[in-house]
Amino acid sequence: MAQGVCAADEPERIIKDFRVALDEGRHLIDPVITDYHNKYAIDWSPYAGATYTEKCDTTVPLKELKRLAARLTGLPANFTLHSRVKKIVEDRAAMGEGKLPVDWGMGENLAYATLLAAGYGVRLSGEDVNRGTFFHRHAAFHDQNREKWDEGSYRPLAHLQPEQGRFRSYDSVLSEEAVLAFDYGYATATPNELVVWEGQFGDFANGAQVVIDQFLASGEAKWGRGCGLVMLLPHGYEGQGPEHSSARLERYMQLSADFNWEVCVPSNAAQIYHVLRRQMLRKQRKPLVIMSPKSLLRHKDATSPLDDLAEGTFQTVIGETDALNAKKVTRLVACSGKIYYELLAARRERKIEHTALVRIEQLYPFDDRRLAEEMKKYPGLKQLVWCQEEPENQGAWYAKHHRLAQLVGKSQSLSVVSRPASSSPAVGYAARHAIQQKEVIDAALG
Repeated sequence: MAQGVCAADEPERIIKDFRVALDEGRHLIDPVITDYHNKYAIDWSPYAGATYTEKCDTTVPLKELKRLAARLTGLPANFTLHSRVKKIVEDRAAMGEGKLPVDWGMGENLAYATLLAAGYGVRLSGEDVNRGTFFHRHAAFHDQNREKWDEGSYRPLAHLQPEQGRFRSYDSVLSEEAVLAFDYGYATATPNELVVWEGQFGDFANGAQVVIDQFLASGEAKWGRGCGLVMLLPHGYEGQGPEHSSARLERYMQLSADFNWEVCVPSNAAQIYHVLRRQMLRKQRKPLVIMSPKSLLRHKDATSPLDDLAEGTFQTVIGETDALNAKKVTRLVACSGKIYYELLAARRERKIEHTALVRIEQLYPFDDRRLAEEMKKYPGLKQLVWCQEEPENQGAWYAKHHRLAQLVGKSQSLSVVSRPASSSPAVGYAARHAIQQKEVIDAALG
C-alpha cells in the first residue's frame, strides 16, 4: 500500500472474495483440467532428451566481439571510476581491440555479453559477485563522486544494445544454503537464462551442501527436473590455509554419475568464454560446476588472444603446447588447474625434455578419447602421472584413477603425485604450503 501497488481496502477485499469462493465450493484455479496453460510456464520440450554428444558453435565474429568490448568499457558522461578500476577498464578496451591478450575477467564478461546480445538472460548472485571476490569481474561500476554508492551504479552488461537479454547481478548475503536453493529453483524455471552462483571462496559451498546433494546433483534423476545452473567455485592452493584453498572437488567427483552434470576446470580466458557460451547454446540443461581460479585471474600465461574467442571451442583436454621432440618423451603428466602453469614454468627452467604436460579441462564426463590421442603422440611413453595439488584422498585422483588405468598399456605405468592424504584440505602455514608445493612439482617432473 505504501508503494501504491494496491488500494487500502484491497487486501481485505481479496481475503473476503477468497473465503466466499471457498464457501461456495468454486475452484479459483485448477491446473489439472485439459489443455490448461499457466501464462508463467516455460516450455521445456526443446530441452527434453538433449545429450552430451550434442555439438554447438560457440564462436562469435571478431567484429562483434570488438563491438561488445567497446560497450563493456564505455561509461556514461561525467562518470568517475576508482583509479584502479579505471586502469582495468582501459586495459580491457585494449583487449577488445586486440592490442592486449584477453584475461579471465574480460573473457567471462564477453561470454555474458555475447549471450545477452543473442537474447539470453544472465543472472549472477553470490557474495561480492559484482566486483568479483578477487577483483576481476567488475560487472558493476560505481561513480566515485556520488555520496551513495547505489545512486552511481552502472552495469555495462545491461546497456549493450536496445534489444538484448535481461542482465541482473546481486551481491547476496552470507547464507549459501538459502541463496543457492533459490537460484536452483530459479534455474529450473528459466531454461533461456544463464543462472550463475559464485562462492566467495570455493569452500563456502560447504554451507549449501544439502542443496547440492539433494537437488543439484540428483534432481534430474529423482524428479526429471532439468536445471542449467552454473556454480563458480574458486579453487587453488595459494597458501591461504584450509578454508580458502579447496572447493572440495572430490565431493563433486563422487556425486558424478548418470551424466548428471559437468565438472570443469578451465585454465585460460578462452576456455571460460567457450564453456559459458556452450552452457546456453546446447539444448541440454544440466548443472555446470566450475573450479574457477584465483591467481590465474591475473596470470599472463592464462590469457588468450582475442582470435581464440572468435574461433575455436571449449577443449575438454589441452595437449602439450611447447615444441617437444615427441620421440624423447617418456613421461606424460596429466593435471588440472593452476598447477599446470607451475609445472610448465619449472620444466622450462630445468630444461626437461622427456616430460610432456596435458591439461584435463573437463573432469566429468571424462573425455578418455582425447587423452588417449595425446598419449599416442609419444611412441616411447613409459609413465602416465596424475598430478594434483590436493591431498591424495581429495581432488580428482580417487574418482579418476580407474579411468586412467584403462588407458595405460602393458609396458606403461600409472602413478599419482599429490600432497599426503589429510583430513584437512590444506596446511595452515604459508611456509609449509610452499614446501609441499615444491615437493609436488619436483615429484611430478621426476
